[in-house]
Amino acid sequence: VQLQASGGGLVEAGGSLRLSCAASGPTYRMGWFRQAPGKERELVAAISWGGMEHYEDSVRGRFAISRNNVEHTVNLRMNDLKPEDTAVYYCAADRERGGSPLSPRDYNYWGQGTQVTVSS
Repeated sequence: VQLQASGGGLVEAGGSLRLSCAASGPTYRMGWFRQAPGKERELVAAISWGGMEHYEDSVRGRFAISRNNVEHTVNLRMNDLKPEDTAVYYCAADRERGGSPLSPRDYNYWGQGTQVTVSS
């Protein structure tokens, strides 16, 4: 499975951005991770084929993940962005039901990163 991410950019604090990711085929789990300089890669949000969602605590209520199982796409709508959201964001996916949606180790497919920068 190949993943192609798009979106991201520079926005002021309080602004909004939308990230999109297209997969080349069907997947069970899709998610967005982010990695800031000097920090580990962390889950931002994940969604299963059936629509079960997971969010990192700091983004819950501000970010919304959605997917289209026919088009094999996943989107991340990010509202009320904060400077601490600044990071490289990665789309990830996996075909297996097992494992944890929270762990990057349980995703076998990764897209290229896209930079999100939030200015204060």
